[in-house]
Order: sequence, then C-alpha cells, then structure tokens
Amino acid sequence: MNADIRYSIVTPVYNEEAVIDQTYRRLKTVMDSTKESYELIFVNDGSCDHTTTMIKGFRDQDDAVKLITFSRNFGHQIAITAGMDYASGAAVVVIDADLQDPPELILEMIAKWKEGFDVVYAKRTKRKGETFFKKQTARLFYRILKASTDLEIPTDTGDFRLLDQRVCNELKRLPEKNRYVRGLVSWVGFRQTALEYERDERLAGETKYPLKKMIKLSLDGLTSFSFKPIKMANYAGGVLIFCGLISLASMLLLKLSTAAMIAGWKLVMAMQLVLTGMLLTMMGIIGEYIGRIYDEARDRPLYIVSECYGMKKKERKVKHVS
Repeated sequence: MNADIRYSIVTPVYNEEAVIDQTYRRLKTVMDSTKESYELIFVNDGSCDHTTTMIKGFRDQDDAVKLITFSRNFGHQIAITAGMDYASGAAVVVIDADLQDPPELILEMIAKWKEGFDVVYAKRTKRKGETFFKKQTARLFYRILKASTDLEIPTDTGDFRLLDQRVCNELKRLPEKNRYVRGLVSWVGFRQTALEYERDERLAGETKYPLKKMIKLSLDGLTSFSFKPIKMANYAGGVLIFCGLISLASMLLLKLSTAAMIAGWKLVMAMQLVLTGMLLTMMGIIGEYIGRIYDEARDRPLYIVSECYGMKKKERKVKHVS
C-alpha cells in the first residue's frame, strides 16, 4: 500500500464521454474537500468513444487521475476488480461514472470508516428514472438471492461502497471468474454498515446494464452463492413421479369401475410436455454450474490491461488452493 495515498476512488467507465467531464469534476470537488491525499482510478472497460482521450486530458492537468485501459470489454464486475487490484489507498471507494450515485455521499462513507467500519455500502431507498419493470425485477432478484443463500447479502444495494484496504486484500485472494463483487464483499465479512440514499436518474448517455447483462449478473449472484437452484431438480423429479403415480392409479381405478373409454393420449401428452419442460429447465440450471466450473478450470486471467496511464502495469496475483 502507498502510504502517501489515503483514498482510492475506483470508477469503471464504458463509453461515458457524455458524462465523464462532470463525473471527474464532482469527484475532484468532493475529494479536495477532505484535505487528504487521494487518487482517482478510472478503469476503461473497452470504450470505443472519446472517453479514454478525455480522461488522459484530466491526467495532464491533475496527477491524482490514473487510467487503466483493458484490451477489450471484460465487463463491469471485472473492471471493479481491476480497480481494487491497482488501488493504493487505505480506503477504496467504488462508484459508477453515470452520477446516479452521488459522489457527495463519499464524505459520509469516510466518516463511517473513521468510526471503525471496514465496509460502508450505499442502500437505495428510491431509484429515480428507472422503469417499473427494472425496479420490480431488481427487487425480485434481491429477495430470491436472500432466500436462496445462507449468506447475508444486503438487499437494494449496488457496488457503490467504501472498502478498507484489508478487505480489498482479501478480495484479491478470490480467483472466481464469474464475479458478483457485492456478494464477495459480504462473504469476506468484517465490520459492515449501510448508508441510505435516493438514487438519481442517469445524467446522460445510456445504461450499461441492459436486460441481457442484468440477467447475467443475476445468474452470477445466484450460482456463486447458492446451490439451491440445482437442488430443485430433486424436488421437481419427486413431484413429477408423485403426480405420475397418482395419474396412473386414477386411470386404473376409472377403468376398473366403469366401462367408459379413457382418452389417455391427452393426459399422456400433457404430462410429457410438463416433464420435458422441467427436464430441459433443470438441465439448463445444471449447465450454468458446469459452465462456471469450466471457466474456473481454464484458469485464464480475469482481464488484460493494454495500457496504464499514471501508474505502473502489474499482474493480478491470487492465492490458489492446491
């Protein structure tokens, strides 16, 4: 850890030219008010607009600005991980570039950290500017995740949080490829607390978490911290066997007690469709777990850095259990 730096602000960016200037200025204003040393680490996750050029311009005028550029787009959670890997501060703050999370809340996080908390996470009380569908699906996901795992992962929280450097050091030892950072932070433990706030609308640009990426993040969260989905195969199989036996018994009794013809093909077709659907669903769930096992077995690096601006390039070191 660099003893000269008190705070590291990690900001993943992906095609944020419409908002990055205001993001930088608000972060700088907030951090200057602390009267303590800091660094602003922007992690460029494969942007193809002018985001990189603009950040380099900030660096030319401000030595606190640092830039990590990936060789391609590796994803938001990986960008956060890279920022924490390179952070030198005694405390690390993760915040998105879209200004939905107010940089001014960082000051309250720092106050909580100085009280002795190792993790201070921001808990949303309102989500302005988001559709009803996104709000309800996010709410449903957090509830499902909470019910599916024994790990206490706070609901209605994103990645906006402050982490003590020793928490970041423990996160560096975790080699998972399909990362759900907020879940990993809960897993490592330490003393944690929440700060409630109202999330603002995105200032400019488009969301970097469309439905497809939200589904991927949800799957990462569920499969990383819960085995209950895969256990559903056992429960579903038992229910289907029970229903099948009841149906067979009913048809047998009906045949013995009456002379009526039974249109058995209708029942058989209906049961076949249900059974096939259930089997395919369970195979898909199992496939998700197997796919993640395959990712871990290949042991590829989490990300590739093509350029560092304002800092030295380094490799991510993780502790593998043999």
